Amino acid sequence: MAGLTPDTPTPEALTVHGASRVLEVAYSDGASFRIPFELLRVYSPSAEVQGHGPGQEVLQTGKREVSITAIEPVGNYAIKPFFSDGHESGLYTWEYLYELGRRQDEFWAQYLDRLQESGMDRDTPMPGKATGGGHGCGSH
Repeated sequence: MAGLTPDTPTPEALTVHGASRVLEVAYSDGASFRIPFELLRVYSPSAEVQGHGPGQEVLQTGKREVSITAIEPVGNYAIKPFFSDGHESGLYTWEYLYELGRRQDEFWAQYLDRLQESGMDRDTPMPGKATGGGHGCGSH
């Protein structure tokens, strides 16, 4: 499939759990992950979050209560979630979702460390963002 390495497992089931705010992904290799919406949002692969190169990442805050309002398939290799804060530019490949699921404890720890270093917490509103913002790349 396009965008996948030959050994990448593929999802067999995707379930959005709105009340608990997790995306459950079951893979062809038997792995199953419950990835919180907040983690998906703060590690969005979009340029708005990741920047356009190393060191340009934008720390995401105030995403604890974020929801996924819709998900669109992207070919046979990814999904495009629509988040309740208006963010919709990240394409999550099967491989990226697998890594987020497999390494979520590590990613959570990194995120919490970055928040602490910046003097913010998970509920601090994003600086300079209008309510409901999140469209497009914030660096242009």
